[in-house]
Amino acid sequence: MASDEAQQSITLHQGDLPDGLDLGPVVAIDTETMGLVPGRDRLCLIQLSSGDGTVHLVQFQRGRYDAPNLRHLLSNLDVLKLFHFGRFDIAVLYAYLGVLARPVYCTKVASKLTRTYTDRHGLKDLARELLTVDLDKQQQSSDWGAAELTESQMKYAASDVVYLHALKARFDVMLDREGRTGLAAACFEFLPTRAALDLAGWAEQDIFAH
Repeated sequence: MASDEAQQSITLHQGDLPDGLDLGPVVAIDTETMGLVPGRDRLCLIQLSSGDGTVHLVQFQRGRYDAPNLRHLLSNLDVLKLFHFGRFDIAVLYAYLGVLARPVYCTKVASKLTRTYTDRHGLKDLARELLTVDLDKQQQSSDWGAAELTESQMKYAASDVVYLHALKARFDVMLDREGRTGLAAACFEFLPTRAALDLAGWAEQDIFAH
């Protein structure tokens, strides 16, 4: 099984992406925060990849989220934003950058619609089964609010996005095979609304229940 130490190029930016950076029509995105409550735990880092092994990290200082280039990317309807568990990341990005990302694709949703033979839908599980890549998750619980990120933190952050394009390609085939492409598309379209509901106070309540 291959490790996650594949050839990667990681560039760290402060506060925003540089002007003129083109990440292509499909951009993998992930976030690192101080915890799992968007209203309490601040956004510290955004990682982005165009799927070619190049990863751009954008680090934020507390209270400084004026990122026009990132906002433009998130709102660009011609760019597909690719997430794993997008429900959380979309909510965090909306809470701190004020943009509800669209259109989106979520590999966790795709996994739950196709890999019905298992209840293991974490990124590490998907990478191992579908890509024979063993991801190192040692930095999953880490102080992302530190002024300076360690090399291990940056490598971990990069690994969360660098394989999403390959996973999407696998899931596109599986969704088509199982006749669930249309269903997945409808789920992806609703996902930003689901994230907005979370932020508005309906994170736990199923508004579709009786």
